[in-house]
Amino acid sequence: MKKAIKLTLAVALVMGSTTLFAQKFGRINTQEIIMSMPETKAMQTNMETYAKELQDNIETMNVQDFQKNFNTLSDALKEMKQKELEDMRNRTQEFQERAQQEYQKKQNELLAPIIDKAKAAIDKVSAANAYTVVFDTSTGSLAYFDEATLTDIAPQVKKELGITDAPAAAAPAK
Repeated sequence: MKKAIKLTLAVALVMGSTTLFAQKFGRINTQEIIMSMPETKAMQTNMETYAKELQDNIETMNVQDFQKNFNTLSDALKEMKQKELEDMRNRTQEFQERAQQEYQKKQNELLAPIIDKAKAAIDKVSAANAYTVVFDTSTGSLAYFDEATLTDIAPQVKKELGITDAPAAAAPAK
């Protein structure tokens, strides 16, 4: 009976240790993946256009017209124009703050589906290749990892997303 228990325990230990060593660990820089996606480039173009529209709106609220003829006005008109000018500056500042919030909100709305698509590709590649854990190196939250023990799954994820890296430019001849 003791031999059976020892044999069972030995088999369990051997099986447990082989299972531990059979785990696969991967790493990926999700920031790099997201930045290389064509959707991100399209989003950035969209955001540049949106930012220009907001800036144009701010510039239309410019106070140059008030300042142009200010010196030719009577004291009563100057005081009234001064008050209008201060109100305009306050409204412009409020608009800038709202515009900044709207810009951030729009950026988050456009970026969310891109992040979801990248995450889905990472999940698919990780599951297909039986990775137990995949570490995201872009977050900087890993205190240490042995680069040699982790497989970089970025090439597989890029392939899943249909991203092809542009070939590096040839070095100039000397």
